[in-house]
Amino acid sequence: MVKQSVTWLNGQLLPTEQATVPVNDHGLLYGDGVFEGIRFYKRRAFRLQRHFQRLQLSARAIALAIPLSTEELTAVIERLIEAFADDDGYIRLMVTRGAGPLGLNPNSCSQPNVIAIADQLTMIAIDERQAGARLIVSSVRRLPADGLDPRIKSLNYLNHILAKIEANHAGADEAILLNGQGRVAEGTADNIFIVRDGRLLTPPCSEGALEGITRELVLKLAQDNGIETREQPLGVYDLYAADECFLTGTGAELIPVASIDCRSLPNCPGPVFQRLQQAFGRTIDQECGVVL
Repeated sequence: MVKQSVTWLNGQLLPTEQATVPVNDHGLLYGDGVFEGIRFYKRRAFRLQRHFQRLQLSARAIALAIPLSTEELTAVIERLIEAFADDDGYIRLMVTRGAGPLGLNPNSCSQPNVIAIADQLTMIAIDERQAGARLIVSSVRRLPADGLDPRIKSLNYLNHILAKIEANHAGADEAILLNGQGRVAEGTADNIFIVRDGRLLTPPCSEGALEGITRELVLKLAQDNGIETREQPLGVYDLYAADECFLTGTGAELIPVASIDCRSLPNCPGPVFQRLQQAFGRTIDQECGVVL
């Protein structure tokens, strides 16, 4: 068993530091490719087929043919999890356009590269997670859907990286990006929810948010637990006036928010967040628990 981060690269299983791609891969040169982040618990990938579905849709949207079938990708993920040292972890699955001559034209790339990395990923330190994340509203705006549809999970995250740099400079844990109309879109690597008067509110994906798989699950868990949910446009005022706020994502899982732009929230973690966190944990146990 490999006792470190491990990578599957075009059929080879390697320690991550030994895995290499050509410097003229268009994924590196231009961010031309798609990816998924996948959690696994108790050596079982969580919501794997839903991740594959989103990967395939992203690839189709950028006219990129994934060279492996769903069954072959499933075998790759299972092999990677088996080789990883820990029972729980995170996988970054990527499909790049592949190597080709300099120049934007993707027709020059003959073979996509498929890469899957198993490692640990912590979005926020454990002690800070318990105390709640500190957020800022970034000056960096989410790219508009008529420029790049937010449903495409591409390798080009520079827009979000710039917002994360701004959060780092402000001493915050995370940044919230607004769309071109000044309404809330998403975090740099997560979706955002607020609670007001017992209602769970989140921006619709048409506002510029990724169609998050954890977001989707949280909305269902809320409905199953009798929590009123609503997808509606949110402004910065709505963030400041929230009773609770939290972030969701495959990497983030569920993270409560303590403050936004130095404005403390009344509840962190709040009662709605705690109910949903417990329901989320039960879902993981049900879907990834060991069947005897």
